[in-house]
Amino acid sequence: IKEWTTCLLSAAFFGALGSSFIYGYNLSVVNAPALFIKAFYNTTWIERYGEPLAAETATLLWSVTVSIFAIGGLLGALAVSIILKVLGRKGTLLLNNIFAVIAALLLTLGERAKSFEMLIIGRLIIGVNSGIALSALPMYLGEITPRHIRGSIGQFNSILICLGVFMGQVLGLPELLGQESRWSYLFSFLALPAILQLCVLPFLPESPRYLLIERRDEAGAERAFQRFLGKKDVSQELEEVHAEARAQENLHTASVLQLLRSPGVRWQLITIIITMACYQLCGLNAIWYYTNGILREAGFAENIIPYITLSTGAIETLAAIISGLVIERIGRRPLLIFGFSAMAVFFSLLTVFLNFQERLSWMPYFSYISILAVIASFCSGPGGIPFVLTGELFEQSFRPAAFMIAGTVNWLSNFAVGLLFPFIQETLQSFAFLVFVVVCVLGAIYLFVVLPETKNKTFMDISKSFAKINKIPAPSPSNEMELVLSSKPDMNGRVQDIAKMESSF
Repeated sequence: IKEWTTCLLSAAFFGALGSSFIYGYNLSVVNAPALFIKAFYNTTWIERYGEPLAAETATLLWSVTVSIFAIGGLLGALAVSIILKVLGRKGTLLLNNIFAVIAALLLTLGERAKSFEMLIIGRLIIGVNSGIALSALPMYLGEITPRHIRGSIGQFNSILICLGVFMGQVLGLPELLGQESRWSYLFSFLALPAILQLCVLPFLPESPRYLLIERRDEAGAERAFQRFLGKKDVSQELEEVHAEARAQENLHTASVLQLLRSPGVRWQLITIIITMACYQLCGLNAIWYYTNGILREAGFAENIIPYITLSTGAIETLAAIISGLVIERIGRRPLLIFGFSAMAVFFSLLTVFLNFQERLSWMPYFSYISILAVIASFCSGPGGIPFVLTGELFEQSFRPAAFMIAGTVNWLSNFAVGLLFPFIQETLQSFAFLVFVVVCVLGAIYLFVVLPETKNKTFMDISKSFAKINKIPAPSPSNEMELVLSSKPDMNGRVQDIAKMESSF
């Protein structure tokens, strides 16, 4: 536990609060005020054009409002590697708060200004914020953390996404802000986590790996390590980063094309693309659309449904916290495979229960329990580990490009689910979830066959474990010994012992 320094925890918590939390909040916040926003679109249209909004146009405007968030996310993910190169990890997170504040203003003032365009642009900008955040934050957390707690700290990302979803559900309750007169304040709340992050993050260090490998700032990296690790002597950690820098063919940050062409990271890239696609296509987004309908059929009164829906957000947060606590004991691979397999099982059960729902009065309760089980299975592994893995499977020079590709896959898949699922559902009805069963099973099989365990390994070790499947020779210990000997001796004039170096981080 001594590795959990205040500095590291502050970076993880406030970093995620101004990034992942905002993303999670935006996933759920539009559900509660949906009817009020549609009514606002209609009254604005009447005031402008003197006639009510046609049903098709209303549906189109609403779909655009919801789905433009994913387009913004895609733009953010595409821009992130350039911003990371110029501003560093911490600088990118700080700049990103500006987008959150601008979006909060647009979304809050749209109703006063009688402009639904402001709402749509606001959703686009908050999407850009989330696209940048979901790449920059996992990278920052992965680079500042000692390797034996890298997974746990990385799960702050997933825990705060879940907390954000939960907060969006809570504030959307009719007693709080889910009312006709108050819905615009749901969006004002977005500025709060961003402002909190702006108050704390400037006082925390930049990623020491970024400082040393990309900025060549040895003194800065040493200070950063000292603060994050809470100890004076960080020569071992610095030496490990030096060794990683020497082992890389190109010290310049690789472009996306270089990453795609590089045979040494081919299977890492395929693994990240498949894991990220499964993260979005495994059907969790679709579950949110359904919960209320299933609860209605279970005979719950309309006015208590929002409170029961809260249980989904609470289960999600709880599962993410438990996953963060056990990830270093159990490992990434078992949690991912278990998560996807369990989701496949509970989606199959849900399909069975939905088909018997008409005949048996108590069936909807089973459907609801299956929904909670799907959510818990998702958050136990697939909900956060893909982001941790993207940071772990690539060495420093490939990391920004890898996050850009992972982010692009993530947002395109998110957009695809939002766009296609209503049609799949119309065609297949209660059998729609079987599509997700297939995705989850295929994802679990792929990970079982290809993914090595990455817990407690240095970034170099992880690259080596992929060398065989990439059909490239792994660097042999003798080469490494030469590398280390050819490098500068450490402070006391003695060469770092490799075994010690590799066990330190």
